[in-house]
Amino acid sequence: MYKNFFKRVFDFILSLMGLIVLSPVFIVLIIVGRIKMKGNPFFTQERPGYHEKIFKLIKFRSMTEEKDENGNYLPDDVRLTAYGKWLRNTSLDEIPELINILKGDMAI
Repeated sequence: MYKNFFKRVFDFILSLMGLIVLSPVFIVLIIVGRIKMKGNPFFTQERPGYHEKIFKLIKFRSMTEEKDENGNYLPDDVRLTAYGKWLRNTSLDEIPELINILKGDMAI
């Protein structure tokens, strides 16, 4: 019963509270990310979830989308910005995952 009902309710409530409490930080990071990354501050990646169901993981973007002359992305160490390093070191790039938890794609 806990696994089927209470766990989901618990995850929903905690992620909603987390989003509310962290909303000022979330909004500032969206604005700064939009400026620093010159566009969309979010990064999405398809990941397997419960029962191998694919969902889009949401994180703050920490690397630019720079490509070489062949259209391939440059190496990660070239595309990682100082802002991106700071986001990763502080784990603030993980805040948008609360949206995935809220949607039920992930659990806490």
